Amino acid sequence: MSSFNSPSPYASHRLADTAAVYRGGRWWLDARSGAVPADAELTQALHRHAADLAAANRAVAVMEQA
Repeated sequence: MSSFNSPSPYASHRLADTAAVYRGGRWWLDARSGAVPADAELTQALHRHAADLAAANRAVAVMEQA
């Protein structure tokens, strides 16, 4: 599993423009009708995706400083 430095377990962060929200130390799928916790397989995929987005953001920041 790629390293995913999650924020405080008390913070809530939406993953880009998706229904995935990291809240309470775990991933949730959030909709107007309610939220359900992500299963283990989806959690791994969300961790990888979040890590990839963070790496892309860091790369863009480096390019903007050049």
